[in-house]
Amino acid sequence: MAGCITLTSCDIVNQLAGQVQSVANLANCDFSLKNVNNVSVAGVNVKNLTQGKLSATDVVNLVAAYQTKQVPLAMDVNVNVKNPTKTQAALTAMDWILAIDGSDVANGVSNKGFTVKPSTTTTVPLGVKTDLGNVFSSKGVESLKNFASSFTTEGVSSKVGLRVRPSLSVGSTQVPFPNYIKLEKKTGRG
Repeated sequence: MAGCITLTSCDIVNQLAGQVQSVANLANCDFSLKNVNNVSVAGVNVKNLTQGKLSATDVVNLVAAYQTKQVPLAMDVNVNVKNPTKTQAALTAMDWILAIDGSDVANGVSNKGFTVKPSTTTTVPLGVKTDLGNVFSSKGVESLKNFASSFTTEGVSSKVGLRVRPSLSVGSTQVPFPNYIKLEKKTGRG
């Protein structure tokens, strides 16, 4: 019986040591903004807006959203996490703050866990939904047009900024990074 208790204690110590190593490895990871996909404003795909392919329904939706000052924004923001170490890194949650033109407009948390294998890059998707009515009503309809047209074919916009703060569970405790990481689009790297 004592042998089982010792083995169980060793297993627990080994699991905690592995979690501590994952925390250390996560601190060595490089976080970057990969791209932004599926961007819609008031239910209108931003690609249609920038390519001038608006239907009559799209125009009605945009005008109604602007007039009611309820401009829903939905998009998928993809964050690359590159692990340069020789052992895996893991995160259990990621807090995020979205900014448009330097103003924070939304925040949230993704509670989906990810493991980043050694010497690889993993993409962590964040689903963002918010209302931009106040942002665009104060700056005018031209600011909405400028926002929509700022997206490149790669899904990157100079108007969109993102800060993230990853977390990892150690035992039963959630341990977040001490500060948010400002993400920028990295070019020439996966």
